[in-house]
Amino acid sequence: MNKTRVVVTGIGGVTSVGNDIGQIWANVVAGRPHVTPITRFDVSERRTQFAAQIENLDASAYVDERTQRRLGAYVTYAMVGAVQAWKDAGLDASQIDPQRAGVIIGSAIGGVNAMLEQYDVMRNEGGRRVSPFAIPSILIDTAPGQIAIEYGLRGPNLGIVGACASGNYGIGEAFHAILRDDADLVITGGVEDALHPFTLAGFERARAMSGHNSDPNGASRPFDVERDGFVMGEGAAMLVLERLEHAQARGAHIYGEILGYSATADAYHLTAPHEQGLGAIEAMRNALQRAGLTPDDIDYINAHGTSTQLNDAAETRAIKQVFGERAYGIPVSSTKSVTGHLLGAAGAMETIFCLLAMRDGVVPPTINYHHPDPVCDLDFVPNQARPHKVQFAVNNSFGFGGHNSSIVLGAMSNGR
Repeated sequence: MNKTRVVVTGIGGVTSVGNDIGQIWANVVAGRPHVTPITRFDVSERRTQFAAQIENLDASAYVDERTQRRLGAYVTYAMVGAVQAWKDAGLDASQIDPQRAGVIIGSAIGGVNAMLEQYDVMRNEGGRRVSPFAIPSILIDTAPGQIAIEYGLRGPNLGIVGACASGNYGIGEAFHAILRDDADLVITGGVEDALHPFTLAGFERARAMSGHNSDPNGASRPFDVERDGFVMGEGAAMLVLERLEHAQARGAHIYGEILGYSATADAYHLTAPHEQGLGAIEAMRNALQRAGLTPDDIDYINAHGTSTQLNDAAETRAIKQVFGERAYGIPVSSTKSVTGHLLGAAGAMETIFCLLAMRDGVVPPTINYHHPDPVCDLDFVPNQARPHKVQFAVNNSFGFGGHNSSIVLGAMSNGR
């Protein structure tokens, strides 16, 4: 029996640095962030006063205004990314089996903005003024549900939660749905709409966010000794995963292949990573083993790289433990330095970046890297993108609760 192979045939997304993947990738490679002062609510008394915010998005080209109004930005961002990915994949709903096509999407906190807004309505105006769409706008699984309605997809449909690893978890579960023959095609990825006074306060209290208000675009400094926390971002990243034969039968363009996936737990602390990166080590090793690859095969690592003191140090230790001396010869970059931290969408967007690095023969930079940390002593592709042939890549994504995930990707030109 031939082994099932899973490939990526469509990509889409929206972030602060672009309203489609072409814009986003161009700005990531060029090292052009777009982090601006928060004006949606009063931050004058807050330690963190900026974010990587989506601006000037005309979502009406992807989702009708009635849906936007009823279900809010969380579902809207997901729809924008999904519609882009669907079109990029060249899909036609009339030509696929709807029972063999699904939607599996990850998010950390889903419609938290909608929930808090509707709670304020109830508190200030009474329960009768709460929107009848309040509950659907909150639920993480509303995004995959709405996408399924858009295209009539009746296969596996669910929302995945794994904190900031949720985007990778969504892709991993979609990958496994195809491997176990539950679907031929799955729209997957991650989405987040988390910028709110409450979430800002919560992350501040957890001491996770940068307070570098004098230079917002320079605030995300992964692996730099002066890093002081992440920059909150928002957006969506969506991919179309297909069984290889299904993609080939319809003549689809293929970006690359999902070769291996692993999810593990630190079982250590709710907000801090294991000091030695134990769960991260296990995730990378498992993913490599399942991909049938060794550390010597990997050409690029897209790091979780949040710009927090603990995470960056622990991830560096984990990479060195898994790759040994080879770790010093692999380009490692954190694209969060440009996009900000997309939380539940981060892993999915960074998986897309790995695929584009393969396509274009370039690894994106870690910007704002000016003061190397002796503890973080790998090749972090400082400040400028680098031409580099990428045949195999690893994408790491970790999260609060001790969640760890790694995805291994391969270029279709590798002869496998």
